[in-house]
Amino acid sequence: MAKVLIKTTEGDIKVRLYDETPLHRDNFLKLAKEGYFDGTLFHRVIKDFMIQGGDPESKNAPKGKMLGTGGPDYTIPAEIDCPRFFHKRGALSAARLGDEVNPQRESSGSQFYIVWGKAYKQNELRQMEKQMAMQVEQEIFNQLARDHHEEIMNFRRCRDREGLMKLQDQLADETRSRCKEQGYPKFTDEQVKAYTEQGGTPFLDGQYTVFGEVEEGLDVVEKIQNCETLRGDRPKKDVVMQVAAVND
Repeated sequence: MAKVLIKTTEGDIKVRLYDETPLHRDNFLKLAKEGYFDGTLFHRVIKDFMIQGGDPESKNAPKGKMLGTGGPDYTIPAEIDCPRFFHKRGALSAARLGDEVNPQRESSGSQFYIVWGKAYKQNELRQMEKQMAMQVEQEIFNQLARDHHEEIMNFRRCRDREGLMKLQDQLADETRSRCKEQGYPKFTDEQVKAYTEQGGTPFLDGQYTVFGEVEEGLDVVEKIQNCETLRGDRPKKDVVMQVAAVND
């Protein structure tokens, strides 16, 4: 079982890396052993959300420099395994570019974040499930529309409104059929317990790779996420880190 110690100017955070996400585990260990993270900052901190680091350009970065785009010249294939691993408080997750330029949801080669989040009421989670279901329906419908792009364009060129509406109804029926077959997103009992009793960021589940969790030092994470920040969510007082693999 691989573990790393993130030593910061605010205290130490011990993290366990999941064996079930081997690409992210091995990459994080490799960078840690190379000293890649040493001297970098937690450059993006948002209260009641998360703390983010791993940008090599943050080393000795002057005040006011915009950070968050640095990293090695590679990405890591997504290893999203939800609901087994989810965004509970203390989860270690990989940052990435958005879906519009990164539809495969590949992770940054070095940037990561640790979740803080907030506690939710059960009715808030139920409402979130409805929103996630609508998102799934929209994604499936959009994919079907892309698959029928030429047919749609032909209807439009011919100004065949009736044909276009008929195809739209067919795609809507197919969307509902596929959703019924695969099932709608639903939080597990474990997720509900974690999000209502501890907290987290459930709206990120299934979107980013979670590849570890904090074992010791949640109080340090809390301290960092509470710090005063400047433009770009950078802490006013730099939070510097060193990361090393540890053996228990």
